[in-house]
Amino acid sequence: MRGMIPGLVPVVPVASRLPGVYGDDEMMQLFTQALDEVLAPTFTTLDSLWTYIDPHLAPEDFLDWLADWVGVEVDDSWSVERKREIVAQAAQIHRRRGTVAGVELAVRLVTGGEVTVTDSGGTIWSRTPGADLPGRSPAELTVTVEVPDVDAVDLRRVDRVVRDVKPAHVPHVVEIVEVA
Repeated sequence: MRGMIPGLVPVVPVASRLPGVYGDDEMMQLFTQALDEVLAPTFTTLDSLWTYIDPHLAPEDFLDWLADWVGVEVDDSWSVERKREIVAQAAQIHRRRGTVAGVELAVRLVTGGEVTVTDSGGTIWSRTPGADLPGRSPAELTVTVEVPDVDAVDLRRVDRVVRDVKPAHVPHVVEIVEVA
């Protein structure tokens, strides 16, 4: 159980918070010592609560919960350092969601490879009504990932990541390419 550290001494014992009349009561002192033993881990955890929400400082067993909290799907096969980095980048991923940069960042973090995103669309500004639209129709997103070992990349996971960060109405294709 988290926080159960044998011999953990409370920063402020419960007995010190009692009215002075209980200071000489041996039974009350023993009772509050038992409370100190039970409450010390809770107080210690609350005093350092900020470390639990910092992905670089959070305990290893807390990272999966933190990842879920920030909307990131982690893989149990990833190293702790990789999980920490992906959780730390969650805000950047969410900030860029729906953009080419967002897709590239999310896929790069998951695969560790070089990512190229090709978008069939574009933007244009025109004073003429009915001007030709840029890009080609229908819209499509092609995500190419270059990695040293194709077998080390889970294509289904990459596909899910792309589906999560791209615009919902745009179909996509994921290509994993091996580079020497």
